[in-house]
Amino acid sequence: MATMKDVAQLAGVSTATVSRALMNPEKVSASTRKKVEQAVLKSGYSPNSLARNLRRNESKTIVAIIPDICDPYYTELIRGIEEAALEHGYLVLLGDSGQQQQRENSFVNLVFTKQADGMLLLGTQLPFDVSKPEQKNLPPLVMACEYAPELELPTVHIDNLTAAFEAVNYLTQMGHKHIAQITGPEDASLCEFRTQGYQQALRRAGVPINPAYTVKSDFSFASGARAVTTLLSLPEPPTAIFCHNDRTAIGAIQQAKRLGVRVPQELSIIGFDDIEFSEYCNPPLTTVSQPRYEIGRQAMIMLLEILKGNHVQAGSRLLEAKLVIRESVAPPSH
Repeated sequence: MATMKDVAQLAGVSTATVSRALMNPEKVSASTRKKVEQAVLKSGYSPNSLARNLRRNESKTIVAIIPDICDPYYTELIRGIEEAALEHGYLVLLGDSGQQQQRENSFVNLVFTKQADGMLLLGTQLPFDVSKPEQKNLPPLVMACEYAPELELPTVHIDNLTAAFEAVNYLTQMGHKHIAQITGPEDASLCEFRTQGYQQALRRAGVPINPAYTVKSDFSFASGARAVTTLLSLPEPPTAIFCHNDRTAIGAIQQAKRLGVRVPQELSIIGFDDIEFSEYCNPPLTTVSQPRYEIGRQAMIMLLEILKGNHVQAGSRLLEAKLVIRESVAPPSH
């Protein structure tokens, strides 16, 4: 079995430099990193995978990069990924990118140094620059949840536009004409699709689009509370709010109640995702249910197909979302 010393000799650098290049790639120059990566591949060095897997040039490990591991949205997705991986003898390393490039780079390095066989990306932030010519030999990659057509990666997700349209259409059918939306982070393409669905439903109902009725959030409970405070202080506050995820919806419900506004009697609120909390908040939240377990499972199965050398079509595999009606929506009181 190759050692770090072998890699250092092949690359013509010290063992300390090899260690740095693998653990903290940003601390070494691009040329040194490249030399080390090539030496790693040539020598077959793998600090913590079994010799058996090394000989077959596979680690039986997958890296799943998650934008925010604290977000309950990802729990069922991770379960779907884990269970499909386990059935096929694979381990899953969870990487919480926390939107930090540096941390993402160290996860990517695991794949480039053959300590992981492929990657599942659960957000749109790519942990490397795809435009670089040397990235042509990218590891097997599959996206889940988010859809970025320009990347041409196999993707498992839902039709966010149609799901949002159905949620807002339900509000218009209940008689609401003053409908606001609390969106998510600007760089999330799924928020663009949900906004388009919101706008299409308003147009269908002949309701004018009011720019003041769109407030951004970062998908957290607190940002939902801040957004509802802003909306309720408008000269003509909305009678209903479509939230781009359940956390902002639950934050909005709690804050509306603190401000003395009754939900749903005076303000209807609808969420998106159907996380477990949504059924147990007060009132229980009407929301769009995503098949999160199935998204995770299908994405993992897709990645396993690629690893087996089977051709997997780039582009989307759409799963069904549905509106779950609970008690947070009522007709407008005036």
